[in-house]
Amino acid sequence: MRPGRLDFGVLIVAEQRRLVAVGDIHGCLGKLEELLQRIPINWDRDVLIFLGDYIDRGPDSKGVLDLLISLRELYGEHVIFLKGNHEAMLLDYIKGFDRSFFLVNGGMATLASYGVEPDALDGFELPLEHLRFLEQLVLFHEAEDYFFVHAGVRPGVPLANQLPEDMLWIRGEFIDSKYDWGKRIVFGHTVFSLPLIEENKIGIDTGAVYGGRLTAVILPEVDFVFV
Repeated sequence: MRPGRLDFGVLIVAEQRRLVAVGDIHGCLGKLEELLQRIPINWDRDVLIFLGDYIDRGPDSKGVLDLLISLRELYGEHVIFLKGNHEAMLLDYIKGFDRSFFLVNGGMATLASYGVEPDALDGFELPLEHLRFLEQLVLFHEAEDYFFVHAGVRPGVPLANQLPEDMLWIRGEFIDSKYDWGKRIVFGHTVFSLPLIEENKIGIDTGAVYGGRLTAVILPEVDFVFV
């Protein structure tokens, strides 16, 4: 599928705006293309929210970013892109920080998707359009009943006071918590074989890059679309 020739979803008529969140993609371009074809979305009303970790480990991180940028150009404010910890690691790598940390956490696959050979890592530069996209990613999206974030939030801390490090990296303290933040948290980052559905949270990273499925959740119905 070529950017600029996109035909995603089946237009439907709904009584209210729906929110559709997509879990961790990790360079799995084919699964992303198929998922977008299966999601029933009304682009005049609904909002599509990507929860981060678009890159690393999978075969085509560059292709994923190309496609996401095309979605932004086509649908504007109806598409929201959150930052994941892997995007944060890539930005640090570009700035010269923690370079080995990025590489051992799937970064080599990302660089390979740009045609970078292992002996030419020091000369790597992201295409300007991709760099700008990554720099414009946001840490969260807040809706009336939901709070969308990559990794999660810290229990006992109001949503307005959450730290970037927690929103990008937190796991156990958040996953195990029954704390009520006043809104249901929708997140990725931590892999489950099936979506985690709890009263205070919904987790939709189902391990696409590890042979699992790429998952989207449609809200408020809490319906799932898998590939």
